[in-house]
Amino acid sequence: MPEAADRHGLRGYIGSRPYYGLRTPQHIQNLVIRNFCAKQGKTFLLSATEYAMNNCYMVLERIFDELPVLEGIVLYSLFMLPTERNRRAKLWGKLCMHGGVLYTAVEDYTVKTEDDIRRIETIWRLHETIPHCPKAVSRYE
Repeated sequence: MPEAADRHGLRGYIGSRPYYGLRTPQHIQNLVIRNFCAKQGKTFLLSATEYAMNNCYMVLERIFDELPVLEGIVLYSLFMLPTERNRRAKLWGKLCMHGGVLYTAVEDYTVKTEDDIRRIETIWRLHETIPHCPKAVSRYE
């Protein structure tokens, strides 16, 4: 595993398709990531943009392969991770194997330990469950 001194910068990850029905222009995603990196005192490396096809994570997987030479990866949002649990598990494996760090700019999360990964997976399970919960009825309707 490379020493910390051999790693340089945070690689941004943005997308051109909607994520969970939300679409943010790429230039706004880049501004948020750039500001996040500045707040962390880290060098911002240009963002890689995911292909627009649904369920395509080829660019994200390639960025995870860069982890040995990066200080970390900054996703615009946590919800840009693959929706399939097994695909996320492969990325978590690479993160742990290379001693990497994953940040989410919008949510301001840092993922670098097994506990962090469990927390993110819990958030994902909640996010997947909420649409199936009964809606509360307001007495004012």
